[in-house]
Amino acid sequence: MANTTQSRNVVVAGSRWKGRPLAVVAAVVAALVVYLLITQAFGQDLRTPGMSGKGATELNIGAVLLVSALASLAAWGLLAVLERFTARARTIWTVVAVVGLVLSLAGPMSGTGITTGNRLALALMHVVVGAVLIVLMRRAPGRDGSAAT
Repeated sequence: MANTTQSRNVVVAGSRWKGRPLAVVAAVVAALVVYLLITQAFGQDLRTPGMSGKGATELNIGAVLLVSALASLAAWGLLAVLERFTARARTIWTVVAVVGLVLSLAGPMSGTGITTGNRLALALMHVVVGAVLIVLMRRAPGRDGSAAT
């Protein structure tokens, strides 16, 4: 019986290191899919709004991949740090993640030089990446090997 428990703990602990990197990859892929749908399937040129008197800037695939990857890694890092200090890490992280997602929507909604459709497309990318991260990071086994319910 001790071998079964020991074996199970190794599998569960190992799955944490699979689940969270997969959540990062899934979020980046989700951003890429939305970007490609909008730019290739619907033929729209995506731009980021201009700030501080500067004009809108073209949004390229590299920026989409980089920003979604950095945001995903930051989310993972915050969750990992919280797990070191509190048993309520997932709850705190989820609140921070949802607030962060809502605040991130200010970017596409502010500034100048882009159309309403462009703003909605950018907001959609933010929401898709946020939703994928929040759902998958919460479900991935935590530091103690337990998954959220």
